[in-house]
Amino acid sequence: MTGPILETTNLTKDFGGVRALNKVDLTVAEGELLGVIGPNGSGKTTLVNLVSGFVKPTTGQVFFQGKNITGWPPHRVTDLGLVRTFQMVRPFYKLPAFKNMIVPLTSHRVRRRVGGKYGDRDAVAKDLLEEVGFERDSAVILKTASELPHGYLKRIELARCIALEAELIILDELFSGLSLAEVATIVPVIDKLRVQGKTIIMIEHRLKELFRIADRVAVLNFGEKIAEGPPGSIMDSEAVKSAYLGSAAEE
Repeated sequence: MTGPILETTNLTKDFGGVRALNKVDLTVAEGELLGVIGPNGSGKTTLVNLVSGFVKPTTGQVFFQGKNITGWPPHRVTDLGLVRTFQMVRPFYKLPAFKNMIVPLTSHRVRRRVGGKYGDRDAVAKDLLEEVGFERDSAVILKTASELPHGYLKRIELARCIALEAELIILDELFSGLSLAEVATIVPVIDKLRVQGKTIIMIEHRLKELFRIADRVAVLNFGEKIAEGPPGSIMDSEAVKSAYLGSAAEE
């Protein structure tokens, strides 16, 4: 493939009379980790929803691996190799943790990639959960999702993305609600994905943790991209300072 793995052009979304995203152009290189930041209400999750097919744009286009996927439904986007986690976790609460892997492991995408031969799906599910930090030989992996703390539910979200062997993974506030110790155990999983050549977009409010691992950062404010650049210098932008600090940045 030549060119960026993901590109948006003039991506815009109106909800009634409110413009949530305004003509956002974004490119993501293959193998890159792009951070997307901005104050609450800046349009970050709207951007993710548009790219992943959960919302259709008012205007603009989305290209993935050179293919125009604008307006595609989520299952087609996922089948193509673009997956995402959710800011608000969405497990099957009544199922054991490892059974939460049923949907991705029985998806059309995985069936094609394994030639229709699943093997022991439960064993594969447990392997995937162990990869993201579950204790394989403990009772935790057998507990229903409703019994698990927030940190484990976030890990299930990540494991379901990994199961799909996607080329691009969007992590919508994966670190939200996690302790520093929990973040420290998940960062190596992200590093491993990068070594495997995966492209990652991270929507985050945990800037310190994000800046340690991102190659590049894009900043949204009031639905517009106001800055883009290396994590080490992005906060030097006057527009970014104003977005985060308001009038205090201007004094």
